[in-house]
Amino acid sequence: MTTSLDSRTALQLDEAAQDLLFREARTANAFTDEPVTDEQLEAIYDLVKWAPTSMNNQPLRVVVLRSEEAKARLVPLLAEGNQAKTAAAPAVALLAADVDFHDELPKLFPHFPGARDLFDGDEASRASTAELNAGLQIGYAILGIRAAGLAAGPMTGFDAEAISKEFFPDGRHRVLVAINIGKPAAEGAWFDRLPRLEYDEVVTTL
Repeated sequence: MTTSLDSRTALQLDEAAQDLLFREARTANAFTDEPVTDEQLEAIYDLVKWAPTSMNNQPLRVVVLRSEEAKARLVPLLAEGNQAKTAAAPAVALLAADVDFHDELPKLFPHFPGARDLFDGDEASRASTAELNAGLQIGYAILGIRAAGLAAGPMTGFDAEAISKEFFPDGRHRVLVAINIGKPAAEGAWFDRLPRLEYDEVVTTL
């Protein structure tokens, strides 16, 4: 994969930050035992919370697992290939969509008093809206983790229904992604970089 000098310099973000967030960042599969701190997690959230969602609905909800006991509840619900790396990760974040996000709209979208009522009584619409926008927020979260100098290992190979029941027992949250978080190990952290589609293969201008 090559990136032209023009495309690098056309961005306002400096090249080191571009590399940190995108070009040199990788999905991590092995981590050191250095802990992920509350301060790091809060800093990540305080950065990415400003990214956009439709009607500012912010449906993402997160449970962070650090203890061996908590991870032991999760690991059997993961695909076999994800179990060992998750058990060894310093922290694992379960990212879920809140189906009842609309209850927060009077606070989050106050200039439109009827915002909550648009979704009340239509759970199917709420669920699809929650999952779409939580998906956006998951992308922002991965970039936030990288911005903190940490590596992210997002996974979708798991029993989503079982994890949702185990960690969000109210039944109103749907787990979409689990992300292993930590400092990447010196060996075994990365698979080979896979190719990406080029601009002309993806973008059509009319």
